[in-house]
Amino acid sequence: MTATANQSIAIPNPPIKQAKLYINGQWRSASDGKTRPTISPITEAAIADIPQASAQDVEDAILAARRAFDDGPWAKMTGHERQQILTRASQIMEQYADDLALCETLDMGKAIHFAKTIDARLIADLLRYYAGMAPEIDGATRPVSPPPDCTLKHVTIVREPLGVVAAITPFNFPLLLAGTKIAAALAAGNTVIHKPASATPLSAIKLAEIFEEAGLPAGVYNMITGSGSQVGDQLVKHPAINKISFTGSTEVGIGIIRNSADTLKKTTMELGGKSANIVFADADLESAIANAFFGIFYNKGEICTAGSRLLLERSIHDAVVDGLIKYVSQIKMGNPLDPDVLFGPLADAGQLKKVMQYVEYGKQDGATLKYGGERFYPDGSNGKGYYFQPTIFTNATNEMRIAQEEIFGPVLTVIPFDTEEEAIRIANGTTYGLAAAVHTRDIKKALRVANAMQAGTCWINCYNVYDVSVPFGGYKSSGFGRECGKEVMENYTHTKSIWIDLS
Repeated sequence: MTATANQSIAIPNPPIKQAKLYINGQWRSASDGKTRPTISPITEAAIADIPQASAQDVEDAILAARRAFDDGPWAKMTGHERQQILTRASQIMEQYADDLALCETLDMGKAIHFAKTIDARLIADLLRYYAGMAPEIDGATRPVSPPPDCTLKHVTIVREPLGVVAAITPFNFPLLLAGTKIAAALAAGNTVIHKPASATPLSAIKLAEIFEEAGLPAGVYNMITGSGSQVGDQLVKHPAINKISFTGSTEVGIGIIRNSADTLKKTTMELGGKSANIVFADADLESAIANAFFGIFYNKGEICTAGSRLLLERSIHDAVVDGLIKYVSQIKMGNPLDPDVLFGPLADAGQLKKVMQYVEYGKQDGATLKYGGERFYPDGSNGKGYYFQPTIFTNATNEMRIAQEEIFGPVLTVIPFDTEEEAIRIANGTTYGLAAAVHTRDIKKALRVANAMQAGTCWINCYNVYDVSVPFGGYKSSGFGRECGKEVMENYTHTKSIWIDLS
């Protein structure tokens, strides 16, 4: 697609009241006055000037969260009391669903269709789900077998909140990946400091407005914007922070673990992926092709579970590739504010540069560029915007850089296989283990392969399906800990054993 002389794309103002930090229930500018523009990937134009939190601002947020936990009412409330406030927040989120969706689209180029039907809906579901779980955080009593001369016969096991949680979230799902951390942490009685990605702060600001309207006590939820190198590092190293919940690259995650070690913080790491999507010859190919498209090109490939390696049984290789190219060519690409568009621009200039570099790597390593591989410009863009075509490589091997390294963009690497054992070996042949999929009509084979996959999530005859009640997380270099489901409460509570002398 090329630029035209049509009327330029116009973007609306972001639906936020003010671009400020939210600390201890107060809206404020950075203490040193520093700001940085957030840039829309749709037009490359500045949307708003975002405050860059100083070291003093971060210290103030930590102190506010610490005091709110130690001395405030939140941790001392009953689960039912926290449930009422979080339920109110979920209801307000539903009222502002269109605003939340628009923030996501303006900030990172997500198709407004998906932002409305997925992101804005699921964030309310997350708050509602964990609001309901707040009264259900329980313990246990267990019989014990002490020595004969000991009168200790009763133990009570209780769960208590950790304290202050720092949620450091990425640019690709700014709203949802904030919700997976914040909702569970608050339900458990913790206080939270949210540091959104520098490139996508708008929905975090809107989220703070919603929590304020819902009536969270001052200091329970704090939102600070700024660079990861300053704000993030200060949160990670500070002794008053009890927990770091991070979603992002494996490299940054390793650095967070290393820098948090001196203060023995609990950490949850949801990191990178290089997920394999296996299609056997006996699969429903029409469905498999649609799932392959959604697996890699949903959210422009900027998703950690992206099915970026498509493993095809050799006898159907050409038919699936041809079908996938036909499918991709019919998808409307362009301005993500258009409700019919399903494929918008990449999130920022850095992501565009990275994707372009990996396309060159694919060529250099001997893969065949079968489709795409270039920038494009929708009507009215006037040569602006971080748009890049869906890209498909064939004749690839699992040793190539495009098969081993996370690109985080719309680049698909197609690898043929001959046997079930070979498919499993290729699928597991990376350092990552976040997600995987298998397509076949043979349910026994499907379960064999799913059980053999070294991945935290495995889909059978589908892809990118999620629910707030189902735990999500990775194996190997894709991280540890889980988000969503009741299992996540393990990440945000202590277990205390209370021994009772009944004599």
